[in-house]
Amino acid sequence: MRQILSGVLVVSMGLVPVTVPLMVQQSWAQTQDLQAEWEALLEQALQQTRIGQYEQAIEIFQQALDLARKLNNRQQEALTLHEIGFNFSQLDQYQKALDYYNQALPIFQEIGDRPGEATTLNNIGFVHDAIGQPQQALDYYNQALPLSQEVGSRAVVATTLNNIGGVYDAIGQPQQALNYYNQALSILLEMGDRANVATTLNNIGGVYNDIGQPQQALNYYNQALPILLEMGDRANVATTLNNIGTVYYAIGQPQQALDYYNQALPISREVGDRTGVATALNNIGEVYRAIGQPQKALNYYNQALPIRQEVGNRAGVATTLNNIGAVYHAIGQPQKALNYYNQALPILREVDDRTVEATTLNNIGAVYRAIGQPQKALNYYNQALPISREVDNRTGVAATLNNIGLVYDAIGQPQQALNYYNQALPISREVSNRAVVAATLSNIGAVYRAIGQPQKALDYYNQAVTITLEMRQGLQRGNRQSFLGNEPGSVIALTNLLIDQNQPKQAFEWINLYSTAELADYTRLIDAQVSNPQAQNSLDQWNQKNQQLEFLRQQLQANFSEERSRQFREFEAQVNQEAEDLSRQYPEIAELLETTPDDLEQLQASIPDGTVVIQPVLLTNINNVPNHIAIFILTKDQPITVKKVPVDPDQLDTLITDYREILQDRYATGFRDTGNELYDLLIRPIEDQIQALSPSKIAIIATGKLRYIPFETLYNRDTGKFLVEDYPINYFTRLSVNSLQLTDTGNSPSLQRGALGLGNPIPEEPYNLPGAEAEIKNLPNLLPGSEIYLGNDATVERFKYHASRFPVIHLATHGCFESEGCCLGEEEDCNGVRRIDMEPNTLLFADEPFNIANAARLGMKNTELIVLSACQTALREESDGREIAGIAYLFERAGAKAVMASLWNAEDETTSEIMTQFYQNLNQGMSKGEALRQAKLQQIDRHPFYWSPFILIGNAQ
Repeated sequence: MRQILSGVLVVSMGLVPVTVPLMVQQSWAQTQDLQAEWEALLEQALQQTRIGQYEQAIEIFQQALDLARKLNNRQQEALTLHEIGFNFSQLDQYQKALDYYNQALPIFQEIGDRPGEATTLNNIGFVHDAIGQPQQALDYYNQALPLSQEVGSRAVVATTLNNIGGVYDAIGQPQQALNYYNQALSILLEMGDRANVATTLNNIGGVYNDIGQPQQALNYYNQALPILLEMGDRANVATTLNNIGTVYYAIGQPQQALDYYNQALPISREVGDRTGVATALNNIGEVYRAIGQPQKALNYYNQALPIRQEVGNRAGVATTLNNIGAVYHAIGQPQKALNYYNQALPILREVDDRTVEATTLNNIGAVYRAIGQPQKALNYYNQALPISREVDNRTGVAATLNNIGLVYDAIGQPQQALNYYNQALPISREVSNRAVVAATLSNIGAVYRAIGQPQKALDYYNQAVTITLEMRQGLQRGNRQSFLGNEPGSVIALTNLLIDQNQPKQAFEWINLYSTAELADYTRLIDAQVSNPQAQNSLDQWNQKNQQLEFLRQQLQANFSEERSRQFREFEAQVNQEAEDLSRQYPEIAELLETTPDDLEQLQASIPDGTVVIQPVLLTNINNVPNHIAIFILTKDQPITVKKVPVDPDQLDTLITDYREILQDRYATGFRDTGNELYDLLIRPIEDQIQALSPSKIAIIATGKLRYIPFETLYNRDTGKFLVEDYPINYFTRLSVNSLQLTDTGNSPSLQRGALGLGNPIPEEPYNLPGAEAEIKNLPNLLPGSEIYLGNDATVERFKYHASRFPVIHLATHGCFESEGCCLGEEEDCNGVRRIDMEPNTLLFADEPFNIANAARLGMKNTELIVLSACQTALREESDGREIAGIAYLFERAGAKAVMASLWNAEDETTSEIMTQFYQNLNQGMSKGEALRQAKLQQIDRHPFYWSPFILIGNAQ
């Protein structure tokens, strides 16, 4: 069941309003020499302030202060105290600044210096604002404003208006903030005060960013930036760059956001703006958290936190503590998460940030629920709920109601759980928070299942999965690596229930939908292209609109209004309609815009005669339901069947990991024993059905880590045979008409017989592949009509030019499909460190690497088979095999009917032998699947390390 962990804060640091130092008339009634010395010191100190040398300025002002007191000039004393306070504020030493301002203020009041009093009140307000005390800040600003208006100090009036706007912005009253900012802007434009015009433009941009108008925000930021660059105001250039980054982050362009943050950070460091440094560090951390790199995120948060603590930015401290807590919660360290949340909570209460206080209480409750302390969780949720209601955070209300329902469900009170879920559901629908809607629907489905009402459960699960699949359309880049919000819980629960209700066909439809969506997400992750330039252009434009839609959805959740909700729904309808229109116009991008699968009857009818399709699916982490593995069986003309087998997912994961390690080690023993364990789990339960169907071949649709297992190595101890000895084995990425179609070569007069071979493009270490080169040299003898290119001739240009001319393409080169790039050579060659020699998702050629995202541009509609020998798909332990299926999926979308790839790098000589035998078999008229099987059987007496890594994905005919 799904709990809602409230969103983690990202602080977008608005440009700090520039305080206006006050100059007063000097008194000449004192000793002329002391007066002249004071004036000289004042000018020196002001010059140091102007060039940002605040510590030197303070030292000089301290000398001036002593002189003012010797002169007994109260006005000069007050002015000097004020200037010392101002410089301490520029150093983010707010308590010291406050001490000096509070000494200056009563003197200004005593001598009746109204301009000095107004300026100091404004600056005291600024300090309270900076340390997270907005109400106190507003009180001082509202005292300063009428005074500055009374004395006609337009500069101070504008500054105070700006500062009041900043408070209203911070406490969630954007329209009030805009009102004050626009008053300030008008005055500053009349005065020609370009510095503060830039400040105010920046602040207005911040409000528009908050209320979900990113283009308006960028417009104002982009007006401010050139002014600041022209003036050489480096500190505020950095702040504006940071603010532009927050817009790009919010609209789902994290890489662009990161670019701006990384421009801001060194500038803030250079000018000594520690608050700006902390803000940039925090925001860089947030990008890395969002794109699934928690350790990098923690590194940046842990740099930001001590800076915010040192400068006294209490709200910023709480934000970063929350962010760190969220990372630890996500990586399964609840006690650490709790520690950080509990540090943030009292700070939020001190600065009176009620909205984030409720968020933190909700997050603490989520931790206690995760560690099995439901009563404590309930206590925190019940504290969060009235606060969210009080501040009218309706998204927070819905999330907390959902979470309270989870607790009641966990402690065996399903009716109470339903009560809370049914309160959460209409609220989340009203604010268009589809994530909370889907979670709540799924949770309601789980309750109905538990209380024995399966039809109601199916209805709610169906609604939940449908919404969640809609949400994954156009996901932001950082979220594309995962499907269904990091957990396929709803679709697995729905599939499991459909199986129990004896509806295997419907269950398989959802699983096939899952597989298609996951692969579409993979192509989005690596920015896969389509061959039609017009289709690609339309897709790019649609993605921009969809990112804007996601941004508006987030803003609607944070600041709900009926009008904003209406506008959102209208825009959402427009974006969805465009997706449907584009899918009809350009079939090649349909799977990238929607997840509607082909008709299952049509898919089954396309399965080749004599082929049995097997898809094992883990059914785990379903509330109060034992873990199983479901094994689906499909054929061309028989009803779909499914067998559920009890399984311990942790033991299975260990078994798969151990087996893969054994298979990759040519000296390891025990591959028959471990292979038999997997046979007993994955094949034995359906062995009788397979034998009854008498298939001529078996096709496997593997998911997760099962993609790393060559099923042909599964060992049947009863017969003493590997599975490949009984049947040819091939793999499908999912059930798809495209992958089952045969190539119509008769319509392509330019298509040649034979193969296109490119190999060993860099014949020097660590890239040299002499065995792969031998494979290519032998191609013309094995497949007459072949063309080959080796060494410097094996270029990307030749690959692109000739790819459409041959039914078989053989690439005997390095390929890297690991998400972080690849290290070539043995571990010791890499000095124990992951040296990146190849970029991810690339194939090595003599002139430049080829990004497989561009495969669709190669014109492969006549390609029967693309062979990727020597490519590295050996992945890290935590990987889930998506890239293996993704490679095949990309080439399938490009038109290729099958891909042969290696699960690990086998020995060169054996690879060459298997490839040679494979092509000889093809030339004798065998199907691709049978040709590969016979080539493997020639090596069957050897360790599976040698013969099993090569797998055929796609059409085996």
